[in-house]
Amino acid sequence: MAQATQEFGDWPLKRLMTEVCGSGHKSADDLTRAQATEAFERILAGEPDPTTLGAFWLSNRWKRNTAEELGAYVDVMCDRVEYAEPDADPVDCGANYDGKGRTAILGVAAGAVAAAAGTPVVVHSGDRVPTQKQDAYKHVLDELGVHTELTPADSADMVDETGFGFYYQPAFNPAIDDLFDRRDQMGVRSFVNTVETLANPAGASVHLGSFYHLAFAKKVVDTFVESEFHDLDRVLMFQGMEGYDDVRPGYTKVAEWDASGDDGEGSEGASFDDFEIETAEYGMDLEEDDLAVDDVATDSAAITEEVLAGERDGAFADAVAVNAALRIYAGGDADSIEEGLDAAREAIDDGSAHDVLEAMREF
Repeated sequence: MAQATQEFGDWPLKRLMTEVCGSGHKSADDLTRAQATEAFERILAGEPDPTTLGAFWLSNRWKRNTAEELGAYVDVMCDRVEYAEPDADPVDCGANYDGKGRTAILGVAAGAVAAAAGTPVVVHSGDRVPTQKQDAYKHVLDELGVHTELTPADSADMVDETGFGFYYQPAFNPAIDDLFDRRDQMGVRSFVNTVETLANPAGASVHLGSFYHLAFAKKVVDTFVESEFHDLDRVLMFQGMEGYDDVRPGYTKVAEWDASGDDGEGSEGASFDDFEIETAEYGMDLEEDDLAVDDVATDSAAITEEVLAGERDGAFADAVAVNAALRIYAGGDADSIEEGLDAAREAIDDGSAHDVLEAMREF
């Protein structure tokens, strides 16, 4: 075992739990940025024994992490990420890596539509990530015949050549990928499930994500602000199906953060706003059960192919168009979701969205 005081500092995980964060959700204290930084450095170095690591992850879960802690964890991770920035500035889509189990994954289709409309999109995932270990972006792309086990440099080239790029976690974020077995033994989510979605491997200036509750969206925004690595211009988040980056049908909330706000004064003028939408007003008049599938990866791939080829209308086509509109709006290529929806529908109708899919396959 590493000598903690010599290689790291004064805060091994056991001491952090005893003196800071391990006394329960009401009495636990929050970690300072320096403590959180050291803790995650120890974790990624493989220093804590399994029992101590599991206890630390659980103590973070029950007390709930602050944005300062998450910002420190993100920065420790990002220091180990292999970044490859395309010439384009895409929208970074940070879907939960542990996937979906009931409803179709629409982000590949929506991303292709957005790319065809002029908004480059990047998605990233691992392969059966704990805790759910369900289907994610990689598995839909595999079913579509798109090569996914790319180097980060190849992923960046994919963005520039097709408008849509996939980054594979084991290639760009091996430090987090190395935690797979220890995360799998936990059986519950930890803060790693949150921070891995914020890696932003393409160095995009816009992040698109999802939330269960609005307070989490605000915490993600505050995490980006606390991060010393990230320097985003814009964050758009909405209530997603199964915690994924597919918007929930019906009444839902959207959270929007701009670094410059309305006054153009940089971070001092940053603005955070949230508003309500009814997806039926954008043609997505359906229930979540209408988007359920039997086999998430296989059925999502078939839906993607059919919608982009103009061979399928109805619930799935409407949902793809709305999700594409949100990406176009997030990227600043439309002044409203309505304008983004018009661009999305045109990209489907004129065949350019399917051309993006074909280019992805040929890459």
